[in-house]
Order: sequence, then C-alpha cells, then structure tokens
Amino acid sequence: MRRFTTVIQIAFTYMGTVVGAGFATGQEILQFFTRFGVVGVLTILLATAMFVWLGAKMMLISNDVRAKSYEDVNKVLFGDRFGRWISHFMQLVLFGVCAVMLAGAGAIFSENWNFSYQSGLLITIFGCFLLLRKGMNAILTVNSIVVPVMLLFTVLIIIDTVRTPGAGRWMMLTSDFSPIAVWASPFLYAAFNLSMAQAVLVPLGGEIQDRKAIVYGSWVGGIGIGFMLIAGHIALSVYMPGIQQFAIPMGGIARELGHGIQWIYIFLIFAEIFTTLIADIYGLTLQLQERVKLSRTLLTTLTLAACYVASQIGFGTLLSTLYPIFGLISLGWLILLIRHKLPMRN
Repeated sequence: MRRFTTVIQIAFTYMGTVVGAGFATGQEILQFFTRFGVVGVLTILLATAMFVWLGAKMMLISNDVRAKSYEDVNKVLFGDRFGRWISHFMQLVLFGVCAVMLAGAGAIFSENWNFSYQSGLLITIFGCFLLLRKGMNAILTVNSIVVPVMLLFTVLIIIDTVRTPGAGRWMMLTSDFSPIAVWASPFLYAAFNLSMAQAVLVPLGGEIQDRKAIVYGSWVGGIGIGFMLIAGHIALSVYMPGIQQFAIPMGGIARELGHGIQWIYIFLIFAEIFTTLIADIYGLTLQLQERVKLSRTLLTTLTLAACYVASQIGFGTLLSTLYPIFGLISLGWLILLIRHKLPMRN
C-alpha cells in the first residue's frame, strides 16, 4: 500500500509538471503533433515512450547520486565543469520560465475573473509562497488535486469528441510538412518538457528510497501524459484546419461542452500554470541554496519578487523569446540522457 501511494504521487507529480498550460490551451499539441496529420498519433506514442523511459532514467540517476538539485544530474551527464555551466544557464532559463508562468496566471485573472493583472500576480505569488514553505510535500499534494481534474477534463473531451460528426478525422488528416519536421517534433517536445521537469523530478528521485516505485511511477505518469496528448490531438483533429486560427484552440472545444465545463477549463489552465510555477520555483531555490548560504524561505521570497518584476514584460513577449532558445539546448541534454548508462545492480 505504501508503494502504491508513492507510485501515484510520483505519477501525478510527473503529469502535473509536464502537462502544463500548453496542453490546456491546445497550442503545444497543435504545434508538435496535430498539424502533422495522421502521423500525429505515432509521434505522440514515440514521445510517450520517451517520457516513460527517460523520466524513470532521470529519477534513477538522481537516486544513485542522491541528488539535491538538477546540477547534480547535469554533472553526471556533462561532467563537473560543463555540468556546472549548463546548470548556470538553466537557472537563467528556469527563472525566465517562472516569469512566463506568473505572467500567464496574471493574464487569466485579468481576462476571466475580473481582477486586475497586478492583483492576479500578487495572489498567485502569495499562494506559491504559502505552499513552498512546506517543500516537496506541497508539490505532491497540489498535484494530487490538480491531476485528477485534468484527467476528468480529458475524459469529458473524449466523450464529447466521440459524439461529434467527423470524430474519425484524425485518421484521415494529411500534411505537407517534411518527414524531418514530423519526426523531429516528438524529440523536441520530450526534450523541452523533460528538461523543464527535472527541476522537481531530480530532487524527488533523490528523496525516494524505493527504486521500483520510481520506475512504476514513471510508467504510470508517462502513459498518463500520452493519454492526455492523444485525447487532445483527436479532439483538435475534428476542427482542423480552422482551429489553427485560435490562440487557445481548446477553448472553443470547452465552450461546446457548456458553461460549467468552460469554468473548469479556465481553472485548469490556471492550475496547470500554478503547478508548473511552484515546481520550477522549488527547483530553482534548491539550486540557489547550494550556491548562496541563505534560508530557503528568504530565497523563495527573493525569487518570487524577481519573477514579479520580470513578469511586467508580459506573457507573450517572454514566451516567444525564451522557449525557442531553451528548446535547442534541451535537445542536446536529451541526447546525453539517452546515451548515459545506468550502473548494473544485483
């Protein structure tokens, strides 16, 4: 029973960290998979296999070296010198991603809940601060609440899609993209999301004693991610190619399900942003704590304050500037993770 609980906690944390706002808006699914037509399901399956395999591998490496932060794993993959430099770069990018997430939360408050943008930022920061004082337990608890809601929303999408005329369009969509672009997309998607997720998965793997629970949790979490990606892909395929015109493609699908489901959808976007934000802030403060001899509470406060300042730039500008750069670096990180051999155990 204890192992089962640990497996579910790992799986939910994995899913909550990887399946972020990009899933809720539909943009990530559209850009990485659906626009490539019928092959999209195959590329999702390939990405799912990488999430299962490499998520477990990353946490097992963390377990081997008793990693306290992602720099410990980067040193294993890149060596001491380059691992330290990669970690410096990732600190900057993680900070930028935190600013993006915070700006996105502020935008949701201002556009949907009749709060000002600044009020939304401050409410989100306050919630993050309260939860992060409890450390990893808070991240596990939040994901144990948010991920079931995500799964419920995914099931509702599937039920609605089956009833919609043209539900089988995902098996007939064509694409003009080159095979290189099509088959590079699952690797780019997995690289970006796994390198982002290491901020919380690495310390999680370092804390858990049960290696089998890590493997099972990665399997359940990876398959769960794949399930939600396929559900979103099939639903978006019904409305192709017109759905590509929308900034939030899944928003249109949510509206078809009624006002109550649309409210859940808006909450879901915020919840996914929030889970990603607290996971990244947690990983960032752990990394900073190894370099600066300050308390975690003070580092969390300073990091959130800096994110508040950076979030004044705006959601769209931060997103378009930082994510492409991080995607390229992540691909190199993914290749080294694939090549790394785990030590044999009896």
